[in-house]
Amino acid sequence: MSDHATDAATDVFVAHRNLLFTVAYEMLGSAADAEDVLQETWLRWVALDLDEVRDPRAYLVRITTRQSLNRLRTMKRRREAYVGPWLPEPLLTSPDVAEDAELAESVSMALMLVLETLTPTERAVFVLREVFDVGYDEIATAVDKTPAAVRQIAHRARLHVEARRPRESVSASRTRAALDSFRRTIETGDLQGLLDVLAPDVVLLTDGGGVKQAAVRPVLGADRVGRYIIGGTGKAPVTIDYVPTVMNGHPAFALHVDGVVDGIMAIRFESDRITGIYYVRNPEKLTHIDSETRLTLR
Repeated sequence: MSDHATDAATDVFVAHRNLLFTVAYEMLGSAADAEDVLQETWLRWVALDLDEVRDPRAYLVRITTRQSLNRLRTMKRRREAYVGPWLPEPLLTSPDVAEDAELAESVSMALMLVLETLTPTERAVFVLREVFDVGYDEIATAVDKTPAAVRQIAHRARLHVEARRPRESVSASRTRAALDSFRRTIETGDLQGLLDVLAPDVVLLTDGGGVKQAAVRPVLGADRVGRYIIGGTGKAPVTIDYVPTVMNGHPAFALHVDGVVDGIMAIRFESDRITGIYYVRNPEKLTHIDSETRLTLR
């Protein structure tokens, strides 16, 4: 490829890079793997004759999808040996992500966990169709299925996700109020106050990846979750600070232990109650919490 052609390919790739990263991240739940997919996409992209590419955006999304599918199938096997619950890698996101309700929901920890229950092909089809509004014919080309099969897969995946996704959205102001209450009860050791903000069926997932101490199974129910949190923070001979931040387009906490970041705690709200607490401690998943990651649906 000539220098001129390489420059043209680079310009097109850079113009769509944030979109391609978002596609890969929503399919994989891992920023590190999404970055690897983009590198693989770039290598295939620069090897093409761009004069034969009618729609660069669609073609790049197709390459990214195929590379993500290949990696997702490998990751599924890898996660079977993962120590304890596996949680998506949290991303520090810019204010515009939080302001885009559709984008914020699509990268929320809660929805990303629902997507983990889909097969690789179902996840690819759901992400492309429901999140990025890609046409069935284009999806069929990306996943090597017929358009009719893609429609069936999309319908099945949609029903699966709808049955498990958060039942209602909570306004930013109500979320902040609930988060403030949550933090105060923990900092003061107020178990009853904590129980008042937890839904009866709340679930706590902690991801240490076998590197940091974490619960190896989900903690279920308000009483068990409340006692687990209060008991753990109350006994620790350290100073713990809950620093508000925005991860994956939603309010969260960065937990600082004696001034050092220990992990990211994302919260899921429904009806002013906390229904999910997701605490990522695995150091390998804390590499994108200091600088904003640009995400986009377009």
